[in-house]
Amino acid sequence: MSGRLTNKVVIVTGGGSGIGEAISKKFAREGAAVVVVGLESDPVREVVDEILAEGGRAIGYLGDISAQEVAEACVKAAVQEFGKLDILVNNAGVFPATAELDQYPVDAFEYMIKNNIYSVFMMSRAALPELQKTKGNIVSAGSEAGQMGSPMITPYGGTKAWVMTFSKGLAVEQAKHGVRVNCVGPGPIDTAWTHKETGPMNQKMEKNTVAGVPLGRRGTPEEVANVYLFLASEEASYVTGATYFVDGGVTISKSAAGDEVPSHLKQEPTGSLNLQHSKEGNTKVREEAAASMS
Repeated sequence: MSGRLTNKVVIVTGGGSGIGEAISKKFAREGAAVVVVGLESDPVREVVDEILAEGGRAIGYLGDISAQEVAEACVKAAVQEFGKLDILVNNAGVFPATAELDQYPVDAFEYMIKNNIYSVFMMSRAALPELQKTKGNIVSAGSEAGQMGSPMITPYGGTKAWVMTFSKGLAVEQAKHGVRVNCVGPGPIDTAWTHKETGPMNQKMEKNTVAGVPLGRRGTPEEVANVYLFLASEEASYVTGATYFVDGGVTISKSAAGDEVPSHLKQEPTGSLNLQHSKEGNTKVREEAAASMS
């Protein structure tokens, strides 16, 4: 434990699986007290137990944070347990469907608006009074799809573009309070979302997703968490309003460059985190977090 976040208190939304699990465990290893946030069906309790078993500090918080009262209660729980709030990681998000727009399920679109946009708005709004006290920061989940757009997941890319633009405006607005705001833009990461067996992609989409990566492979959740750690730490004290892409070069690529990468360079790094829930992401409409927007 190198202690880059020693004595910091962080909320990680969607912290029980996929990239969120890696962020929770990475931040805990760096000395932060972590509030792992998720839905009832997420492995939040398991992740908290795994952090505690490694000597870290963590509590779980279960609830639908797209609701104002739940988001406010989440922030209150963090402050009551640990005395303050230094960092908000808006990682929670959903990826429930793939289809051309004229066939895209309306309930899946509403589900994304609620869980990809409302959750970021509500948690940021609720956290700001505490972050202003500590001169803290917010790091939110954008996406390469929010930068470039992506066929078959056009509505998803739109929700991530909102997060990235929202973060830029918030960074300027909150600078006078000493609060930094940034985004991380993952590309294809080795989670439930990018495998046809565990997410909504079909075989062709999965193949094309990886082939379009110049580095020739998916990224790992830990590789993404490393960038979240930098942005949340004092090492990034002069960084605000930025989006750091962790995408293997997808956003600068114009071809299937990944097909040219030799097999020995396509091996994922082993990493050091004990990740048990990488393939448990939110890839379908769950009743506990669904609601009509009409």
